[in-house]
Amino acid sequence: MSPQAQATPEQFLAMGRQVLAAQPFSVLIGAELHALAPGQVDLQLPLTDRLRQQDGFAHGGVVSYMADNALTFAGGTAMQVPVVTAEFKINYIRPAIGERLIARARAVHVGTAQSVCTCDIFVVGGGQEKLCAMAQGTIARLPSPGDKPASQPHKA
Repeated sequence: MSPQAQATPEQFLAMGRQVLAAQPFSVLIGAELHALAPGQVDLQLPLTDRLRQQDGFAHGGVVSYMADNALTFAGGTAMQVPVVTAEFKINYIRPAIGERLIARARAVHVGTAQSVCTCDIFVVGGGQEKLCAMAQGTIARLPSPGDKPASQPHKA
């Protein structure tokens, strides 16, 4: 049984927060892990002036970061192995004008090598959440140290 399967919800969230704290970029911008369960995550980010573009809304790269990291947390916790983002697509729906971003992601399909996840990104302003972007991504299992490399073509 994996350590994740044995953990209480509080311990599971604490493990996720340790992973987030080990990501220098996430620490730099102030990302916060609010909820985590196998295959589901709620990642939040206070919107400071440093994260906004010239028109006052969240920079698209910041919104994209939220999607990418939330998708990876959802896929990684569902697969219960180390993972990376293999690809993702994002649709920006409206400018993210507000005080906070919330990315809620979930694993939709989980296999042994990859998982497909979706993510909704909301902006909070005046106490209301508004959908500002949607993303879908493929999260891939990282090879284990004991994995055999893929066979190489024969060289003559």
